[in-house]
Amino acid sequence: MKTSRLISAAFAAIIAACAPAAFAQLTIPSDGSDGALVIASNTVIDLSRAVTGNWNDNDSANAGKGIYDSNMWAVVFKYSSVTISNGAALTFTNHGSHAPLVWLVTGDVTINGSLVLDGQPGLAAPGLAEPGPGGFRGGTGYYTPGVDRGPGFGPGGGQPYTSGDEGSGGSYGTVGSLGSPAYGNASLIPLIGGSGGAGRYYNFPNGGGAGGGAVLVACGGNLTVAGTVSANGGYGQQGASGGSGGGIRLVANTFSGSGIIQALGGAGDHPGGLGRIRIERVTNNNNSQVNPDPSILALQAGSTPVIWPPSTGPSAKIISIGNVTAPADPRASFGTFGPDVALPEVTNTQVLVETTNVETAAIVNVRVSPRANAQYTEVVAGLNQIISTNPMVIRWLATNVPVQDGYSSVIVRVVRP
Repeated sequence: MKTSRLISAAFAAIIAACAPAAFAQLTIPSDGSDGALVIASNTVIDLSRAVTGNWNDNDSANAGKGIYDSNMWAVVFKYSSVTISNGAALTFTNHGSHAPLVWLVTGDVTINGSLVLDGQPGLAAPGLAEPGPGGFRGGTGYYTPGVDRGPGFGPGGGQPYTSGDEGSGGSYGTVGSLGSPAYGNASLIPLIGGSGGAGRYYNFPNGGGAGGGAVLVACGGNLTVAGTVSANGGYGQQGASGGSGGGIRLVANTFSGSGIIQALGGAGDHPGGLGRIRIERVTNNNNSQVNPDPSILALQAGSTPVIWPPSTGPSAKIISIGNVTAPADPRASFGTFGPDVALPEVTNTQVLVETTNVETAAIVNVRVSPRANAQYTEVVAGLNQIISTNPMVIRWLATNVPVQDGYSSVIVRVVRP
């Protein structure tokens, strides 16, 4: 059984934290140590090459590779400027953590070509469609007796039907067709992508589309989008369900251009939901086509934008599964590197969750998504122990959590009152 990266729910406190009371000259926390990124032709950046460390470290010795910060769950690049030329597309290979992408740019960002964080279309079973960075995989379709369809992954992953051929679409900013509730918040703090669609049921080897990824582009100068920025969900393969759109957050002193910015759900018999888009700027000269409608924040000249969740904000993590300690940086690799947590042959187990700065009246959901052969299940964890009151640290226990043979993803979602 595997743990997945912590997911935070729609926290009103985080949204409030994003509304600056008095921002000054737009300052981006970047030393430009990754240099100037110039994309003149179709290019793939491999995020697995990122150096593990603190996002704020000087990485000039590994310039261009970025830093993977597990505490922030992000692959961070600190560029001096970024240019994507007309006709060029920039795409990415995921880091092992599937973390979102963060660009902190001291100068200008010009996107005349395409910045692409789309989820893959559904794959033939037993494959799982890969999401854009920060998103979640699509579910597998029917492969053979004993290796049947599975749910989409992520907090809004689609559910395969117990009868019939299809399943539900992935959800994120809006609910996918017949899908799970929406999640996340308008500020995109914390940064997170879309969820996968379910695979197709019985005798159809067609997988669900993956969720769109998540990206933060923050620049101290002019951000021009004359081309395309996309974090679309993948389509469901031949009747399977689509993944949801992902998350796009753009922060700039001046926002210009007339391009296309979109985080759309993937098509399928049951399409995925829309993603989320956030635009923060001092001056707006932009007339882009944006879908879905963005959340917009007007910054003040001289300001320092909020990049990361505040240290006093809510958080959650899985402590253990079946009394086996969960790793601090789980990978949910589904066999590539072995399990994050290995359990004996049992039919059910318990999951211990720890939250910080979360009220006792919160609802803590533990979702288990098998790689194949079953639907996902959700168990509400009960309050187990208050560790401290300042900050508020609580442990919650979910009992009778079902265990399937093979690999599963375990994810926590907290809904605050």
